[in-house]
Amino acid sequence: MADQSLTFQLSPLNTQITAAVAQINRVVVAKERQVKLAIACLLTGGHVLIEDIPGVGKTTLSHALALSFGLDYKRIQFTSDLLPSDILGVSVFDPARQAFSFHPGAIFTQVLLADEINRASAKTQSALLEAMEEQQVTVDGQCHALPSPFLLIATQNPQEQYGANPLPESQLDRFAVRVVLGYPDPAVERRLWKGENGRDRLSELSPLIDADALVALRERIGSVFVSDALLDYLEAIVQHTRGVGRYLHGLSPRAALTLLQITRAWALIHGADFATPQDMQAVLPNVATHRLQPRVPGSSIAEIEEDLLTIAIP
Repeated sequence: MADQSLTFQLSPLNTQITAAVAQINRVVVAKERQVKLAIACLLTGGHVLIEDIPGVGKTTLSHALALSFGLDYKRIQFTSDLLPSDILGVSVFDPARQAFSFHPGAIFTQVLLADEINRASAKTQSALLEAMEEQQVTVDGQCHALPSPFLLIATQNPQEQYGANPLPESQLDRFAVRVVLGYPDPAVERRLWKGENGRDRLSELSPLIDADALVALRERIGSVFVSDALLDYLEAIVQHTRGVGRYLHGLSPRAALTLLQITRAWALIHGADFATPQDMQAVLPNVATHRLQPRVPGSSIAEIEEDLLTIAIP
């Protein structure tokens, strides 16, 4: 059984998370689940892929998250002519010093919004791979560390839209979760029509979690108790994706570890000091669906999600 004293120790930090979720939901209304998943990625060092049509609040969510955690924020609009150097930076020769000096690109921030990432070329998309995995970039043979924490939130247009280039599997696997915001509820959208634009309220947000508290929260993830029952469920999920013949490739070891970490973060966000199979089931579709390719062409994300949720909890 988990150490019950941990619950009391976690309470102040959990209160801060609850306040951050509530604040973000003042500008991104009725999307609490998506907000919590983004926070789970921030707590575990993962990255977020938001796939949706333009105009549903993706930019507002990323900016509100950065403001609520007191993090530096930048945005890059991905286009077909965007170059890797536009993201990473470039070395420029300084005649006075007779040497090259590095001019950092927009990626040198704590929260980066890569807007419409799949409108850029494959070469430009791949410029993010090292940053996502190792939190550093290499330019002209020199490694440059990124600020910590580093969270990439990438938005992706539906593949059927004009000018969209699919992300390679290697890059999809580096996104801890995939979320869909969807259309707002009719009542919420009606408020937008009346002029209550969430983006206009971003200036009202204030940092609720400082750097020390964020470090403490990240350290707490490893203290969230994991039972044998949860590991049994994780094993059942992994073996199901690898063995039923439904998918070209099953979940990788990295994907399984990511699922476990996001499950721990989900439990922590909800004030628990132990993770349950129900916690894992709650985040499973968001962690797994973008990593699985059905053998039968045309299978939808909803069908993959339905298949995953049929896996019985031991």
